[in-house]
Amino acid sequence: MNETTKQSWWRRLSSGLKRTSSSLSTAVADLVTKRKLDRAMLDDIEDVLLRADLGTEVAARIAAAVGAGRYDKAISADDVKNVVATEVEKVLSPVATPLAIDAVQKPFVILVVGVNGSGKTTTIGKLAAKLVSEGRSVMLAAGDTFRAAAIEQLKIWGERAKSPVISGAQGSDSAGLVFNALSAAREQKRDVLLVDTAGRLQNKAELMNELEKVVRVIKKIDASAPHAVLLVLDATVGQNALSQVEAFHRTAGVTGLVMTKLDGTARGGILVALAEKFKLPVHFIGVGEAIDDLAPFTARDFAQAIAGIE
Repeated sequence: MNETTKQSWWRRLSSGLKRTSSSLSTAVADLVTKRKLDRAMLDDIEDVLLRADLGTEVAARIAAAVGAGRYDKAISADDVKNVVATEVEKVLSPVATPLAIDAVQKPFVILVVGVNGSGKTTTIGKLAAKLVSEGRSVMLAAGDTFRAAAIEQLKIWGERAKSPVISGAQGSDSAGLVFNALSAAREQKRDVLLVDTAGRLQNKAELMNELEKVVRVIKKIDASAPHAVLLVLDATVGQNALSQVEAFHRTAGVTGLVMTKLDGTARGGILVALAEKFKLPVHFIGVGEAIDDLAPFTARDFAQAIAGIE
């Protein structure tokens, strides 16, 4: 990222996380202007952090850090913001990991999973465009065969990213389609195969069986694949994201997370709770619909944006 791109991304990230940071800032400012720091105030600060979905462990740790050496003293909202940013960065730094694509594996198979509406298909399109701009040859597999809209959407993204899309008729066998796509990607010596998958959570058992079948079929062709399993999570679902990680991790062996729609929620802290609980790499975050709104995840930028530090 050059400096200008970096600046515009930071602006997008800050404004994307505005809902989260301003609800935190306003609540904190209300608390600290009224009184000196005591146990009751720390409890209130902890409650504010919990409401932003930062998770119980992180909220308690931040409250303790705010209290350290400050009892019975006046404390400013900026003091609290700085502590929030520091503590959040500590949680996020170990998981802020770029998606590494092993050039030896050809194609490098990336299975993308997540519930419908999480932004999964859009994320695949944006990721394809990103990989192509880095000089890699990409193929897309429309493995969500249940939704005609998902197939059409992926074809549009394929055109934008100048990458072929392997698709079948709506309702066709997802595992069979993925098998064909992987065979074609191997023949064409593509660098990366991005596989979309179904995300109907109404019947979890059926969905998970389908996913297991897709993974089995991929392994028949290449025992080392899928090389990455990305779970796309919608930040607006808040605490539900925790159970989604559990379900998909059990079935598909999630290797990394992508968090979308951070610009649509005051609960952006859920990413911090996920990092604390699962310690899974966070590769990308999305704060908008544009093709370049998917950016590599950096702990410090996110921590400062969520704390509302300009």
